Amino acid sequence: MADHSFSDGVPSDSVEAAKNASNTEKLTDQVMQNPRVLAALQERLDNVPHTPSSYIETLPKAVKRRINALKQLQVRCAHIEAKFYEEVHDLERKYAALYQPLFDKRREFITGDVEPTDAESEWHSENEEEEKLAGDMKNKVVVTEKEAATAEEPNPKGIPEFWFTIFRNVDMLSELVQEYDEPILKHLQDIKVKFSDPGQPMSFVLEFHFEPNDYFTNSVLTKTYKMKSEPDKADPFSFEGPEIVDCDGCTIDWKKGKNVTVKTIKKKQKHKGRGTVRTITKQVPNESFFNFFNPLKASGDGESLDEDSEFTLASDFEIGHFFRERIVPRAVLYFTGEAIEDDDNFEEGEEGEEEELEGDEEGEDEDDAEINPKV
Repeated sequence: MADHSFSDGVPSDSVEAAKNASNTEKLTDQVMQNPRVLAALQERLDNVPHTPSSYIETLPKAVKRRINALKQLQVRCAHIEAKFYEEVHDLERKYAALYQPLFDKRREFITGDVEPTDAESEWHSENEEEEKLAGDMKNKVVVTEKEAATAEEPNPKGIPEFWFTIFRNVDMLSELVQEYDEPILKHLQDIKVKFSDPGQPMSFVLEFHFEPNDYFTNSVLTKTYKMKSEPDKADPFSFEGPEIVDCDGCTIDWKKGKNVTVKTIKKKQKHKGRGTVRTITKQVPNESFFNFFNPLKASGDGESLDEDSEFTLASDFEIGHFFRERIVPRAVLYFTGEAIEDDDNFEEGEEGEEEELEGDEEGEDEDDAEINPKV
């Protein structure tokens, strides 16, 4: 039988192991404070290709242990950041309620249910001086001609085709719209964003409000985007804020013969035995903006989607986000094109920076070529 001696109730093996661990740690600290050891370590590092992973591999275990501790802190930071974004979502909900009366008035002006007052219609543009000069020139025109022109000028109700014009102006949306979608979108009167209620999973709903039309009976079509604001357990460092993870559409109650999301094709079938031929008709999917309300579902059973499906889903999420963050809050600027010009100028600025960087890199290559000419 093995002899296990005890000291103060603690096995001697455990005491010995603790002493060895303490001695090892002290020895490691002494070694790391030795200038010769540090110089040798530095020389070794200098001779290693300086990629982040290769550099980390060369570090002593004691340093790697501390790096792991930093990663633990980083994960905790990610969870705090997730809480921050949850509170941001609560603020978005709060301020959405403050915006809504203004958006309701916007809808009334667009549909023509309410006519803006002179004070509400007053706007000082950047080209005000030029417009004033142009106005003075017009005042010199014969009064009778001016009155005649005014009398002939049409005065349609509201702002015709407001939302349809936005669809036409924005490339991301116009790419989805087919010619047969256009007459339907001309009946679109408003788009709203609704945020999830307090205590509910993070999400938002896009509501597309239509006036009565010849195509479907729905007055509102909806698209719900489900979001996640928590670090992924498998990859917590990838967390950069809330992300859309899935979406649900709605059923469109199409009137007979008006469903633009399907098309009817005729196909000939030959009977194998008798050799007779018959013509059958069948419905197949058709490209349309209104497929937006019948989205591809994100895989929830652990199976990965194919590349095309992933691209389609990512594009859908991007469009939903764009409606929420840009189109709905700044609709009039996308109608006039001002927001599109701002977006284009921003993109051109980014491209200019990239070109400048590429030019610098090319310059460096030319210098290298002069120093080390090819034989």
